[in-house]
Amino acid sequence: MTEPRRPPELGDIQETLLIPLYARAVETSKRHGMLSDPRAVEMVDAIDYDFTRFDGAKSLLGANLRTLLFDAWVADFLQRHPKGTVVEIGTGLNTRFERLDNGTVHWIDLDLPDVIELRRTFFQDTDRRRMLALSVTDPAWTDEVRKSPGPYFLAAEAVLIYLEEQQVHSVFDLIAERLPGALLALETAAGRMVDSQDSHDVLGKVAARMRWRCDDPTALERWRPGVHLTDSCSFARLPAPVARRLNPAYRLMLRAASLLRRRDMEAYRFNLFRFAD
Repeated sequence: MTEPRRPPELGDIQETLLIPLYARAVETSKRHGMLSDPRAVEMVDAIDYDFTRFDGAKSLLGANLRTLLFDAWVADFLQRHPKGTVVEIGTGLNTRFERLDNGTVHWIDLDLPDVIELRRTFFQDTDRRRMLALSVTDPAWTDEVRKSPGPYFLAAEAVLIYLEEQQVHSVFDLIAERLPGALLALETAAGRMVDSQDSHDVLGKVAARMRWRCDDPTALERWRPGVHLTDSCSFARLPAPVARRLNPAYRLMLRAASLLRRRDMEAYRFNLFRFAD
C-alpha cells in the first residue's frame, strides 16, 4: 500500500530547501545529468508540494552547480582530514553525506526544528551522523559540534543570505570564538541581485527573500581578526573539479552566459573562509 504524501509544513525561509531538492531530482532523471541523487527523487515523490512551479527555471541548474561546488570543497577537506567533522548549516533535505561519506567522517545536520522534523521522515541518526534542531544563531550548536573531533568544515549552502547582516556577523563571531581553525563555505549576493529577486525565476515564486547584501566578500575579513577568504568564485568561473562534471551542452550554456551576463553572474559568489586557530 502506497504511503500518503506528506505536506512539508515549513516556514517561509525553510521552504526554499525544496528548490535544491527538486533541482537534484530533476537532474537525476536526465540521461547525462551532472549528478545522480535517487534519494532526492524519493523525497520529491513523498512530499505533497507543487514542485511544478519551478519547472523550466534556469536557477535549478545553478542550484546543482552550487551543490557540486560545495561537494568539491567538502571532498577536498575530507582528503586532508578523513576523520574530521562536517557541519551542514541549514541542511534542509541535503544528501551530501550520501555522496561523500568516506566511512570515518563525523557529520552534523543542523537546521530549525520544523526542517529537522521533516528530515527525520527520511533520515536517521547514526554513530557518525546526527541531526540538531537549532538555529545557526543559537550558540548551543557550537557546543554540540565541539563534542565531535576536529577539524571542522561548516557548509552553509543557501542559508546565510536570508539573514540580516547583523545576524551573519554574529555567526562569524560564534565560529571565531568557539570553533577556531574551522572552514566556512557560504554564498554572498550583491545588492543588485537582492534588489531584483522579486523577478527571480524561483525566488519570485516563494515568500522568502534574501536580506544580506554583500558586494565584496573580502570585506568579511575585516569583521574579525584571523578570518581569511581562501577561495571565491562564481558561475562565470567555476573550479576545474566542478567544470569537469558538466556535459558539453552545459559548458556551452555557461560560456555564453558568462559572455552576455557576466556582471549578473558575478553578483552571486561562493566563498570559502578559514578562521584562525
